[in-house]
Amino acid sequence: MSVTAYVVPLRNVGLADIAIAGGKNASLGEMITHLSGMGIRIPDGFVITVNAYREFIEAGHLEAEIRSLVKEIDFDKVESLRRAGLRIRQLIRNCKFPPALSASIIEAYYALSRQYDQNETDVAVRSSATAEDLPDASFAGQQETYLNVRGPAALMDSVRNCFASLFTDRAISYRENFHFDHFEVGLSVCVQKMVRSDLGTSGVAFSLDTETGFKDVVVINGGYGLGEMIVQGAVSPDEFIVFKPALKAGFASIIEKRLGVKDKLMVYGDDPDERVKIIPADRQMQHRFCLEEPMILQLADWVCRIEEYYSKVKGHWCPMDVEWAVDGLSGELFIVQARPETIHSRKKNGTLTEYVLGEKIRPAEPLLKGIAVGSKIATGKVKIMHSLDRRLEAGQEFQEGDVLVTDMTDPDWEPIMKKAAAIITNKGGRTCHAAIVAREMGVPAIVGCGNATELLADGQLVTASCAEGDEGFIYEGALDFKVVETDLHTLPRIDTPLMLNVGSPAMAFHYAHLPHSGVGLAREEFIINNYIGVHPLALLKHRELKDKELTEAIKKKMAGFDQEEEFFIRKLSYGIARIAAAFYPQKVIVRFSDFKSNEYYNLLGGKYFEPSEENPMIGWRGASRYYSPQYKEAFGLECRAIRRVREEMGLDNVVVMIPFCRTVGELLKVKMVMAEYGLVRGRETGSDKGLELFLMAEIPSNILLAREFARHIDGFSIGSNDLTQLTLGLDRDSSLVAHIYDERNEAVKALLRMLIRTAKECGVKVGICGQGPSDFPDFAQFLVEEGIDSISVTPDSVIRTIKAIAAVEQVAHME
Repeated sequence: MSVTAYVVPLRNVGLADIAIAGGKNASLGEMITHLSGMGIRIPDGFVITVNAYREFIEAGHLEAEIRSLVKEIDFDKVESLRRAGLRIRQLIRNCKFPPALSASIIEAYYALSRQYDQNETDVAVRSSATAEDLPDASFAGQQETYLNVRGPAALMDSVRNCFASLFTDRAISYRENFHFDHFEVGLSVCVQKMVRSDLGTSGVAFSLDTETGFKDVVVINGGYGLGEMIVQGAVSPDEFIVFKPALKAGFASIIEKRLGVKDKLMVYGDDPDERVKIIPADRQMQHRFCLEEPMILQLADWVCRIEEYYSKVKGHWCPMDVEWAVDGLSGELFIVQARPETIHSRKKNGTLTEYVLGEKIRPAEPLLKGIAVGSKIATGKVKIMHSLDRRLEAGQEFQEGDVLVTDMTDPDWEPIMKKAAAIITNKGGRTCHAAIVAREMGVPAIVGCGNATELLADGQLVTASCAEGDEGFIYEGALDFKVVETDLHTLPRIDTPLMLNVGSPAMAFHYAHLPHSGVGLAREEFIINNYIGVHPLALLKHRELKDKELTEAIKKKMAGFDQEEEFFIRKLSYGIARIAAAFYPQKVIVRFSDFKSNEYYNLLGGKYFEPSEENPMIGWRGASRYYSPQYKEAFGLECRAIRRVREEMGLDNVVVMIPFCRTVGELLKVKMVMAEYGLVRGRETGSDKGLELFLMAEIPSNILLAREFARHIDGFSIGSNDLTQLTLGLDRDSSLVAHIYDERNEAVKALLRMLIRTAKECGVKVGICGQGPSDFPDFAQFLVEEGIDSISVTPDSVIRTIKAIAAVEQVAHME
């Protein structure tokens, strides 16, 4: 390509041309050339090169005046920066194009229009800076994009505005902070055929989890209309997560679908002076997902292919940040931008940093919650800002360490954002501007809170916590918290497999990088309670109950799903699959639901189906429910969810476990019901790699009759909590006898020795997933000495348990 060219076809540039085409444009040209053959569609266009930008600046004699204005800026004062930035941008906007340059751009525009059989086609005009290690690549929303630009006059205005966007307040500040000469950075502009997503859908996708850096998923955010609404954070998008290894093996591995708040959309304007406008979304659109599953899978496949291509070209893993759009006229999917992700790809793994809230003076309920960005905790005084246009009086400027609370942010806010202890917004999803910039700056952010600017007050002291999973919480006051750092490379190696107890699917990706041998206990109750929130029988039978209030509440919960059964099965399968994906291909032992009747009663509609029991802890729970005529249909939904995870999503590392099974006869009855719903133990179908079935060993009868139980299962998992209460004859919920409760009691230990010995003689596995090893390292040491096959502990006790196991194994090796 000629180094002096002003305008070149998009397909004529590639990654070697970043110096004159900019990172984003070079990437688009590279994909058109090398990925179109795989079926990946990229709209065509042309590039206005950096040479054109430099010619424009030189012809207008702008450099000296711009340098003079920058020198006058007091970078400690936001207002000084804003005034100078505005004057610089106005200078550029008032400057005329050299005639030859203008003619070249307009000629290329008409050629593109003819390519699409139109006189004056609609285009997107996108800015792209010239070096990947400069602002364009390392910060979000650096330069401008103009949509639905039509006709030569509008095009030239948009190109001029793109040139001006190289001098946004944020870009000036960033270059000054990092000592880049303002004229070392050039700007290229891409003029690209619009995809009619104003009539369809659009969004962003990442080839990794943006919060944890977990590599094996594609995270897709989407909404209706033009994609600027997602990027800006003006709506909370739908979110879809696809598990890459199973997708590549041919499975429909969508492991999460979460409905957003898509209450408005950006569409084409009605007159030339209004290129785009924002309109409300109708109620029907708001309550359905913006993408059908085949399109989700197609998009995820394309993102994987783009990641593979860039990783091969660069010679190392290169996760990608992709913008996509679906044309509402043709129904076709397009990729409109793709660039390397710059946060997690630069991180070095090996150090575990945990932010942990203290227990003292912690409020029972947060003031409000939203989507967590990052995993940090911060405290500070609330500063509510509705707009940057409000002139702040002396002494009322945003102070270092304040908590920024606003509706949503854009690039102009970044000089303020970098001073913030935390950022809280009413709107946005995990890929909006505020979220991306917060990640880059290492600042905790909670986005999509809804009404933070109304509920919080200026000067109010708050704690923002992003350390509790997908949800972020804002608490009253300055809460006690600590930061714990562990170098994982310094941990001793152990022979005993250490598994994790994982309750929350939202935390699964966070825990995936811990040392582990899989998941020893994933509780369905957490998923049912938090993701579904309805008693399964109430879901199936609410219409028969003639309770209008209940039916309305269930309909609200089911938003995005058409049928009650589908809602339960899919939501449960998503929760299970997310945990299974995080730890794939290691075993993930999923325990069927073990709610007690009083716990089920508290679920929506539970009062119609649950008995009143004097002692629910030893009542109608676990296995006794699964085969009972009253509950069997609900248990069938759980079985179908497990089948979906293993057979449709491809997560065959899921193992199932039956809790609170009192007799061998009960075990056989449960297995029969499971078989009715298509869940059959692999060994009984002649498959060594089929479904494994474990039994919770938590009742003395499980241990006393271990040989008989062992004939029908693949392993035992000790539930030390219930085993202790039933061995010692006490209610573990009673404070009156709490001082007697101890898993290390000799009677409990005697039963454990018996079970471990019997299991080994019968050739089945035996592990433990109760709380004991998490709380007491000496109890973990006892189990290792007895020869247990695996120990499963809570994630917060992994480090100390590894050290405890290593100590006893070291003694054993010495002997």
